[in-house]
Amino acid sequence: MITIDFLNRFGKPKLNPPRVLAIAFALIILVGACILNLPIASTDGQSVGFINALFTASSSVCVTGLVVINTAEHWTLFGQVVIIILIQIGGLGFMTMATIVALLLGKKITLKDRLVMQEELNASSLSGLVKLTKYVIATTFIIEGIGAILLSTRFIPIYGLRKGIWFSVFHAISAFCNAGFDVIGDSMIPFVDDIVVNFAIGSLVILGGLGFTVYTDISKNKNIHRCSLHTKLVLLISAILLILGAVLILIIEYNNPVTLGNLSLKGKILASTFQSVIARTAGFSSVDIAPLYDTTIFVLILLMFIGGSPGSTAGGIKTTTFGVIFLTVRSVLKGNDDVVVLKRRIPNSIVLRAIAITAVGLLLVTSVTMILTVTEHGVKFIDLLFETVSAFATVGLSRNLSPALSDIGKIIISLTMYAGKVGPLTLVFALAKKQKTDNGKYRYPEGKIIIG
Repeated sequence: MITIDFLNRFGKPKLNPPRVLAIAFALIILVGACILNLPIASTDGQSVGFINALFTASSSVCVTGLVVINTAEHWTLFGQVVIIILIQIGGLGFMTMATIVALLLGKKITLKDRLVMQEELNASSLSGLVKLTKYVIATTFIIEGIGAILLSTRFIPIYGLRKGIWFSVFHAISAFCNAGFDVIGDSMIPFVDDIVVNFAIGSLVILGGLGFTVYTDISKNKNIHRCSLHTKLVLLISAILLILGAVLILIIEYNNPVTLGNLSLKGKILASTFQSVIARTAGFSSVDIAPLYDTTIFVLILLMFIGGSPGSTAGGIKTTTFGVIFLTVRSVLKGNDDVVVLKRRIPNSIVLRAIAITAVGLLLVTSVTMILTVTEHGVKFIDLLFETVSAFATVGLSRNLSPALSDIGKIIISLTMYAGKVGPLTLVFALAKKQKTDNGKYRYPEGKIIIG
């Protein structure tokens, strides 16, 4: 494929799949930044500045939704089209988009291409990858199309035919790709108690955050009981986090006069549920995030850090990683040697990978937050932590901090979004030198250490 051939030509030493992914996303971000920096992309006809363009391109490709400039007011139709294209590329993945081009041109999908596709889609094997990619493409466009039709029933009567259709298409893509960009100007706040808009956006976000392997598994088996452990765990943890988050937000913010306090009971339930859904994946909001209580902010931070599911458009450490960590802790406390869930034993290799992902994620969030405390003077620590986790988990929620960031802060957050999109372990593997595999040759003797 053209993409991989190009990267391999200029990559020395030879690029492995993690490096291909890391470099490809970086190149797409840089190209997007250059285009968004053009005067034609801005309503005032002036260049927005490369750092602001880079931040916006990073947020788009990394399907985050953090903005330093109001998307509705500043960007022209050209700029908004560029943003939504970058979001679609970031949501589907560059290899999926490259596969579309290759299939249209009748080119063969090589083994190198399949290896990168496997890394990007988080697939367990190389078999059926092209078929899975076609399924991903078809499913994406169908779901986005249905979402756009639902949204158009509310947007067209309000904004007119032309603008209503554009708003519907833009927000459907943004929601399914878990980006959170909006061209209304106030996110979903004007529709806080609108059932149709809440249902459409919420459903798109949930479906985008479940992962394509889950769709494939469900469509193949037709019955949830016959589905894989992965699918069952994803659905179970997603449901628990959604319900728990909604209940906590509702309880904490119930009487807050600037958030849920003045809404009807229906509006309170819709807003708390919507925010619980959004917090784990996309940066939309139906209430102002800034005046939320710190307790609610902490709940949102936890939900954002967990994020969506593997192989989806969402970020975070992923639901299955959180599930494995929780189950491991439970097994240790019970004195069990094996980690068991739903009558299935989880291999130690997966447990170790889950621990590594969580540790790297925590290290990244902690380091970035500490750096921001130095670069961003006078900002509350919890706001910096919220912004960092939102960037790392590619969520896009902000307490109005993004536009106020210094140039250094914008670059740091852009890099954090990039790291969150590529994935902590993928990024580590991409940067690391090739390791020798000596597992089959010898093992060192055990050494005892005291824990706790």
